[in-house]
Amino acid sequence: MEPDNPLLDLYILKQAKKTTPKICLSPLPAGIQIIYISRYYNFFNKQNCKPSHLSLFRPPTRDLEGFILGKDIIYVGGGNTRNLLVLWKEWGLDNILRKAWNQGIVLVGISAGSICWFEEGVTDSFGEGLEPIKCLGFLKGSNCPHYDGELDRRPSYHKLIYSGDIQAGIAADDGVAIHYIEQNISNIVSSRPKAKAYKVYLDNKVRKVIEEELQTNFLGSY
Repeated sequence: MEPDNPLLDLYILKQAKKTTPKICLSPLPAGIQIIYISRYYNFFNKQNCKPSHLSLFRPPTRDLEGFILGKDIIYVGGGNTRNLLVLWKEWGLDNILRKAWNQGIVLVGISAGSICWFEEGVTDSFGEGLEPIKCLGFLKGSNCPHYDGELDRRPSYHKLIYSGDIQAGIAADDGVAIHYIEQNISNIVSSRPKAKAYKVYLDNKVRKVIEEELQTNFLGSY
C-alpha cells in the first residue's frame, strides 16, 4: 500500500530470521492482482530475499502444499476477502496455510490479507457497505483494517460490535502492523508516526463500545 515507504516490508523480512528468506506473494483474485505483483517484485527483487508468487489461475506446480511449505514468508495482498476465502478453500489452501502457521512460517498481509487470518473481519466484499465476514480463524476475535483510512470503518466496526454482529477485536490504522506470535500480540509497529492500533470491545455494564489505544512503535523514517 506504500510503495515509497518500505518500513513494514523490511520489518517483515527480518521476522523470518534467515539471511535470504523465501517470500511468496499470494495475490487475491481481483483486477488489481497485476498491480500487486508488479509492486511486489519491484521492491523485493532489490532486497536480500528470494521472491516468488502464487497464482491459482496458473499454478506453478500441482504440489501446492510443497510449494507453500517451502517458503519462509507468505504475503497476502488486498482485494475481495470473500473471493479469496472461497478460492482458497476450493484449492485446499486454507488447510495448507494452517500447516504453514503451525510450522512457524511467517504469514502476513494487507487489507483483506490482514482480515483473513482472524475469526472474523470487516469487509466490503459483498458490495455497498461494510459487513462482517467469517475468516480462517487462526487468530481469535475480529479485525478491522483501514481504521483511519476509510470514513465508514470506525463507526461501522463500533456498530457491528455493539449489535453483536461481530465479536470484539483489533482495529488498525493504515500503516500499522500487528505482530502476533501464536495467539499473543508480540509487537505493534507502524510506518507512519501517528498511526495506531486499538482494542475495540463492548462493555456490557454500560452498553458502550470501548476503544483502547494500544502501544504502537513507529519504525522511523526511511
